[in-house]
Amino acid sequence: MAHRWTNTFTRADATPEPIFLNRRQIIAALAAGSVAGGLFPTRARAQAEGLEPNDWEEITQYNNYYEFGTGKDDPARLAGQLTTSPWAIEIDGMVERPGTYDFEDILSEMTIEERIYRFRCVEAWSMVVPWNGFELADLLDMAGVQDGARYVAFETLLRPEEMPGVSRPVLEWPYVEGLRLDEARHPLTIMATGIYGRDIPNQNGAPIRLVVPWKYGFKSIKSIVRITLTDSEPPTSWNKANPREYGFYSNVNPNVDHPRWSQATEREIGGGLFSPRKPTLMFNGYEDEVAALYEGMDLSVNF
Repeated sequence: MAHRWTNTFTRADATPEPIFLNRRQIIAALAAGSVAGGLFPTRARAQAEGLEPNDWEEITQYNNYYEFGTGKDDPARLAGQLTTSPWAIEIDGMVERPGTYDFEDILSEMTIEERIYRFRCVEAWSMVVPWNGFELADLLDMAGVQDGARYVAFETLLRPEEMPGVSRPVLEWPYVEGLRLDEARHPLTIMATGIYGRDIPNQNGAPIRLVVPWKYGFKSIKSIVRITLTDSEPPTSWNKANPREYGFYSNVNPNVDHPRWSQATEREIGGGLFSPRKPTLMFNGYEDEVAALYEGMDLSVNF
């Protein structure tokens, strides 16, 4: 299936590629004079797009992947050692065809699309990302969802020899997340395998990650190795770590503050250190598409 959703963003809306990819190799290449000038957006172009890029050192620090450390620059420094091929995903629970699905076999059955989405972190920063991937609904159909399944649980790879961050009990490892089945089957929900038409970088969740653009970024679990269909709400890592601050739904809602900071505004990565914060949009700007999923719910308590 696929092509259920029509993109309204263009590449001009996306955070510029070199800013987003956060690769120290680019910094090194710059220092060596080996990167073509055309790789970086001109100041005029950045201003036309409302973006004033931060310097490269700042941008390379903006990535959360705690399996490689809690510092914003840790994933870009340390995720290169992650082995992402071969890769497989175990799909189990309430499915007709449980088993271990090879990543390449999955890709051969899927329609890869570009989806240019807003991405909003609970830490109140944001960017626009041109993802490449396929709708999660199509993967669920491949496995066959049984009647009675109501939730989808996800699990991240746990490989301590390649993930130095798991030596610290920041969270209970492996990282786990979950969605309601109707959220998982929504056309906006994708399994991302690339960025800007390239394979997704390790620090961004290679080789396959979830992207749920109307929720805070920590819901978009990285480097997935297991998907489980269940009839009960699955545990999620941040909720287990601090249930007062992190609920199951974690929808972007500017009217509900994090207990320790406001969610009313956000800072755009690439906008420059002195750029004004912008108002946060309800459901990260996807209210028309997803608000019906939460009809009748008290959205003031679903953080």
